[in-house]
Amino acid sequence: MALVQPDRRLLTRAQHGDEQAFAELVRMYEAPVYDYIRRLLPDRSLAEDLTQEVFLSVYQGLPRFAGRCQFTSWLFQVTRHRVLDELRSTRRRPRCETYESAPELASRDAPPEERQAMAALWNVVADLKLELKMPLLLRDVVGLSYSEIATALELEVTTVKWRIYRAREVVAELLEQQGHSFGSTAPEAERGPVVAPRPAAALTSP
Repeated sequence: MALVQPDRRLLTRAQHGDEQAFAELVRMYEAPVYDYIRRLLPDRSLAEDLTQEVFLSVYQGLPRFAGRCQFTSWLFQVTRHRVLDELRSTRRRPRCETYESAPELASRDAPPEERQAMAALWNVVADLKLELKMPLLLRDVVGLSYSEIATALELEVTTVKWRIYRAREVVAELLEQQGHSFGSTAPEAERGPVVAPRPAAALTSP
C-alpha cells in the first residue's frame, strides 16, 4: 500500500508553526519512519531516539520545504541522512540484537513455522548491503513509489529499480537455500514483493 501524502492545507499550517498540524504529521508518519529505521538499525531504543531526531529535523526544516518533491520523499531523505550519520558515528553502537528476537517484527499468534520463516526473511534482509536494503525497504515495507525512492536516496529511477530487483533476487535465492519461498524475481507486475508490505510498528509496540 502506497504511503499517502499529507493534505496541502495541513502541510501549509505545519510550515507556518501550527503545532497541532505538525503533531498530525507526526501521527501520520512516525510509525513508518520508525519501522524503516528499526530494520536498518536493530537496536529498538536507538531507533526510537533517531525517529524523534528525524522529526525534530523535519520540524526545523519544514518552513524551508518548497514542495519541489513529494513530502514523503523529503521525509525519508531526512531519515536516510540521519541513519547514515549514525552508522558513521563512533560514539553510539547498536546492541547485538537480531530481527528474529524483535517481537514486533512477527505476529506472536502466527504458527511456529510462519514465525520461523519470517525470522529467516528479516535476517536475510538485515544482511543485505545498505545500498540494496534501503531501496528494498522503502518499496516493499514503507510503500514509496520508485520516483519517491529515487528522490529520497538521491539516485536515478533506473538505479533504484535495478537495486530493488537485485535485492529481491538475493533475498529469494538465500531463502530458497534455507528451504523458504517468498516469491520469485519475476517482474513486479507479475508477483508480489519479496518483503510483503504490512502496517508499520508503533513506538509503543511491546
